[in-house]
Amino acid sequence: MRARLADIAEQAGVSEATVSRVLNAKPGVADATRQAVLTALDVLGYERPSRLRRKSAGLVGLIVPELTNPIFPAFAQAIETSLARHGYTPVLCTQTPGGVHEDDYTQMLLERSVSGIVFVSGLHADTLADHERYRALLARGLPIVLVNGYADDVEAPCVSCDDQAAARLAVAHLVSLGHTRIGLAVGPDRFVPAVRKIAGFRQAMASLVPGGGDPCIERSLFSVEGGQAAAVRLIARGCTAVVCGSDLMALGAVRAARELGLSVPGDVSVVGYDDSLLLGFTDPPLTTLRQSVDGMGEAAVRALVDEITGQPAPRAEYLFRPELVVRGSTGPAPR
Repeated sequence: MRARLADIAEQAGVSEATVSRVLNAKPGVADATRQAVLTALDVLGYERPSRLRRKSAGLVGLIVPELTNPIFPAFAQAIETSLARHGYTPVLCTQTPGGVHEDDYTQMLLERSVSGIVFVSGLHADTLADHERYRALLARGLPIVLVNGYADDVEAPCVSCDDQAAARLAVAHLVSLGHTRIGLAVGPDRFVPAVRKIAGFRQAMASLVPGGGDPCIERSLFSVEGGQAAAVRLIARGCTAVVCGSDLMALGAVRAARELGLSVPGDVSVVGYDDSLLLGFTDPPLTTLRQSVDGMGEAAVRALVDEITGQPAPRAEYLFRPELVVRGSTGPAPR
C-alpha cells in the first residue's frame, strides 16, 4: 500500500497524506487537488474506490454511422469523454450496412429513458431523408444535437466543420504549388457535407484559377474504392491534383495514381479531409484538412447538457474552421 500511495502521490504531485485523505473521502482537500489524485488513479490503472466513483447524471445516446471510417471512432471518443466529464454515461450505437437502422436505435434509447441523443452524420445530413423523425423527438421534449449535417427544418443545435472553407483551403494550397487543373472527388451530393464541399470548390476554382469556372468534379462513394474510381476519371481528364471528400477517398486516389504508373506527389498531388489517426504515417504522409474533432465534440455535449438542464442552446449551427495539414502527398505541379 505504501508503494501504491507513493506512486499515486508522485503522479499527482501531492503528498502521500493528501492521497490518503482523498482515498478515504476525508474533508479538507481542495477540489483541484482531489481531481488530480483521481486522475492519477486513472492514469496508473488503479480502480477508484466505490465511494469515489461519480454517480451518473443519466444516459445519453450517441449514434454514429460506422466505425470502419477512422473519423467516426474519433468523434465517438471525443463525445464520450466530454459526456463523462459532465457526469453522463454514453450509450454508443453503431450502424452497419444492412444492420440496425438509426430509427431502431433511437427507439431503443427512448426505451432506456436517455436524457438526450447526439446524432453524428446521420439521416439529418441526407437532404432526401424525412426529418420528421427528429421533429418528433423534439416534440416529446427530448434534447438532441446534430453533428456534421445541418437541417434547417429541425429546431435543434448543430455542430459542423466548415466544408466550404475546407475546399477553399485545399484549392488555395494547390494553386500556390502551381496547379491549375484540379479535380474534386466527393461523395453523393444528396449529403450536406458533399453539397458544401462542391460549393466551396466551385467558388475557389472560379476565383483563384484562370478559366476555372468549369471545374472537374466526380461524385462517388466515401470509401477507398470510391476515391480510387473518382481519381481515375479525374486523372483521365488531365487533373494534376485531386481534392478528396475524406481521407479514405484520398488513400484510394493515391492507389489510383500508382496503378496508372504515376507518382504522388511528383505527377499527381492528393489532399484528404478529416486527418484521421495514423495518416501522418502513410506513404506518402497525407496532406489533409483536419476537423476539430475535440472542439466539435465538446461543443455538441455542452449544447446537449444545456438543453437537458433547461438552458436551451441557440437553434443555430456552430461552424468550426478546418486546419490545413501539409504533408508529403502534395507538391509542385508537374511541368
